[in-house]
Amino acid sequence: MKRFIFVLCLLALLVAPVVGVVAQDGDGDSDGEMMGCPPGPVPEDAPVIKFGAAVSDTGKYAREGGDTRNGYTLWLEWVNEEHGGIYVDGTCYRAEIIFYDDESDPDTVSVLTERLIVEDGVDFILGPYSSSLTQVASVITERENVIMVEGNGASDSLFERGFQNLFAVLTPASYYTRSGIELAYEMGARTAVVAYEDTAFPTSVAEGAQHWLEELGFEILAVESYPKDVTDVTAMFTNFRELDPDLFVGGGHFNDAVLFLNTARELGFEPDAFLITVGPSNPTFVEEMGDTANFVLGAAQWDPSLAYEDEWFGSASDYAERYEERFGIPPSYQAAESTATALVLHQAIEMAGSLDTDAVRQALLDMELETFYGPIDFDETGKNVGKPMVTIQIQDGEILVVAPEDAAVAEPVWPMPGWDER
Repeated sequence: MKRFIFVLCLLALLVAPVVGVVAQDGDGDSDGEMMGCPPGPVPEDAPVIKFGAAVSDTGKYAREGGDTRNGYTLWLEWVNEEHGGIYVDGTCYRAEIIFYDDESDPDTVSVLTERLIVEDGVDFILGPYSSSLTQVASVITERENVIMVEGNGASDSLFERGFQNLFAVLTPASYYTRSGIELAYEMGARTAVVAYEDTAFPTSVAEGAQHWLEELGFEILAVESYPKDVTDVTAMFTNFRELDPDLFVGGGHFNDAVLFLNTARELGFEPDAFLITVGPSNPTFVEEMGDTANFVLGAAQWDPSLAYEDEWFGSASDYAERYEERFGIPPSYQAAESTATALVLHQAIEMAGSLDTDAVRQALLDMELETFYGPIDFDETGKNVGKPMVTIQIQDGEILVVAPEDAAVAEPVWPMPGWDER
């Protein structure tokens, strides 16, 4: 009898260390199988899964690149220090991210992506900021048969090339302005002008904007493009002022949004509303622009007020609180979607139970996941077809969701008060 009890105790000791959390499917339901890493720090001697990320620490996209790096870093610290690592076929792995500065330059991101795969031997790539850099990096990952999940390349053209290894958690660029244009129409706007940078993402934004404007019957008074790194749009905005549209739609990046509004104020260009893609939803934009930013509408992939939540980071507001505690600033949607990018790849690896490219690819294609950032459901091209966009407005320095109606936390201020009325 004593020998029998001894054997039972010995078996319990052998089994206990490998018991983890209950495995869950994409809907969060338990499938009854006991597996997963025990929560807490990953042992220092655990095997490593290597991720590579070329992000823009310098150059045109430095602000957004900083948010991207922070978003990846927040996931990395969470998975290694709290979550217990990444569970793959009975083993808990430590995650490592090798970062490089791509200098906001396509040639540099190409070289660095190849270096990460060929020289550093990373298992997976986390995407850079911007569609133009993602476009270049994805050529390398496709050639080398390495999965890249990204959250900052939204151009529709990225997903029209037949690539198998590119997956994006964000909503495509052609949908950025939809809810904002619908809101403008509801508020009485009937004429519009469109300005966009002549690169991949803004072009997709502009094409989408024209589609939504035409669908609602807007009169489009002008569509103007400008080159990358433009520093003067005076002539364009002088023309817009003479056309006197109800709505201005701007497709570009953070620096373009700053240039748009400073030029508009200087020239006295006063449409009923400015709807701008990147910039207004970023807390840094509000700090830099002061009252010039007030009443501007912006497209947003995510906001802390949204009713998204998951079992890993909690609610959208929980995530925002965690981020601000770690970095001392509120998260932009670029930061949130970067954390979501790493989280989604992490979950796909666990679903696949393997680091094999084919297995992880299939896990991503099969994935239906609810996250703090929103729903994830990839189509066969790698686009996330499950998540809508929202429109925010800056009101007295606060970023508030105003559309669509089911997500709104405030009524829009319409029309925008004139520059001299502030």
